[in-house]
Amino acid sequence: MSEDEAQVANGAKDEELGRSDAVRAYFGDRYDLVARYAASLRAEGELRGLIGPREVARLWERHILNSAAVTPYLGDAKSVADIGSGAGLPGIVLAIQRPDVEVHLIEPMERRTAWLEECVDRLDLKNVQVRRGRAEEYHDAFEVDVVTSRAVAALSKLARMSLPLVRRGGAMVVLKGRSVEREIDPARKVLRSFKAAEPEILEGRTIADVEPTTILRVRRQ
Repeated sequence: MSEDEAQVANGAKDEELGRSDAVRAYFGDRYDLVARYAASLRAEGELRGLIGPREVARLWERHILNSAAVTPYLGDAKSVADIGSGAGLPGIVLAIQRPDVEVHLIEPMERRTAWLEECVDRLDLKNVQVRRGRAEEYHDAFEVDVVTSRAVAALSKLARMSLPLVRRGGAMVVLKGRSVEREIDPARKVLRSFKAAEPEILEGRTIADVEPTTILRVRRQ
């Protein structure tokens, strides 16, 4: 099988996953909105430079469900900021799942904020604000209960970007790779400066057939 044929086969398998009973049950009455978002990202994501060509074939498994794994760790949060939101992962997915939470999508690139605004309008997400700029530009503008992100920076840098946006008693809840433990010691000085608690490495699970993801939570005391 050629690489192109493998991509087509993987894409078909991923779309089948997205239509599966397990995924429908996981998202419940929010499934239709999530599926519409996924379809838009599949159709336009690569063309608009939001996701790489190989990612289109694993959209549900690697991106949609991966993002959804954060939702249980939002707890009773009423406000969330997704920094470096890019294609809206995880921010758009969280906003769909939790319509009771005010979600701020922070993204510096104009073409990406244009996409995010289109998604918000297309999906009629009343609980989302798109903010163009770097996270640091909003440090004195507002605070939220949870700041999240996905593949943005190493923990030491990410903490400097994120924790000033977290109100006391809130937390950073970020998607990370399996090697995240190595990032903790180099970040301890920064974490102490924000009076942050010991980082927790958590397992993010969605449905049985999808590999769990790694989530790092850092509470601001």
